[in-house]
Amino acid sequence: MRFSLPALAVALALPAGVALADYPSGPVQFVVPWPPGDLEDVLTRMIAEDFQAAHGQPAAVLNRPGGGGGPFPGAVEVAMAPADGSVIGSFVIDVPLVGPHLGIPQLDPNPFEPVGIFLTYPFILATAADAPFQTMTELAAHAGANPVLLGHFGMELAPTAVSLALAQSMGFEWADDAAFDALDCNTLASGDVDVINTTIQLVLPCLDDVTILAAITPERLAMAPDAPTVAELASDLTLTLWNGLFVHRDTPEEVRAVIAEVAEATVMSARAQDFAADTGAQVFWMGAEAAMAQIEADTEAFGVIEAMLED
Repeated sequence: MRFSLPALAVALALPAGVALADYPSGPVQFVVPWPPGDLEDVLTRMIAEDFQAAHGQPAAVLNRPGGGGGPFPGAVEVAMAPADGSVIGSFVIDVPLVGPHLGIPQLDPNPFEPVGIFLTYPFILATAADAPFQTMTELAAHAGANPVLLGHFGMELAPTAVSLALAQSMGFEWADDAAFDALDCNTLASGDVDVINTTIQLVLPCLDDVTILAAITPERLAMAPDAPTVAELASDLTLTLWNGLFVHRDTPEEVRAVIAEVAEATVMSARAQDFAADTGAQVFWMGAEAAMAQIEADTEAFGVIEAMLED
């Protein structure tokens, strides 16, 4: 088996006891519930590569997009897999927050627990650089007399909820919306929608041709310093959008520890941190206990947003 140098470095850094443990004793699958290419997919592939190098078992990423329906088809697959670490979910915030409330038996009650969180997404609201509105204030005024269409990744998802709540806070409504598996330069160029709710990485190739109206991030993005955060526009809409590794709650602790050790080494490596710098993402490692606390805080914040949308 040939190892890349970064992956081999991770393998050599692991204690011998971990490398020789019973787990993994066969192939391991990382389920990413989105198409290939976005931030969580690239980072999960790095983790899978290093996992295979460290333990000598095949480790693959399986993309399970849901046709605009969000991450839940992939989540169901992980929930139904054996609780032995052979299938690991690479999930966005919505799986533990929203999944248990969709009426999907496999997700209610929440069957997952975090191994760790490794990514904060630079989610944005963006429009074409030649659109008749170039700020959220101008968008609110424009929408009063003109239909404005929103493209998003699914109505069930937290970034979409934030986009809807922001419109409500600023006194306008989206005339219509549509869910896409991919929201990138082509989505705006084609005129399918007027505003997209996506990650900045997906519009980097055409950044000069788009205007970022707002960032759904804790702080302004270095790649778009003039774009306000959603929290600047509406202080009660603060929500952290992250991705983490999850396993079934019955998965043994020693299995989780093996997964966490490789994942932490990967995301803190130079190649992962260089990727973060190039894409505007925050890449880090937050262990299981801190991840649980983050999920609890975001659950409370999401409840506030849901209450706004129900009014």
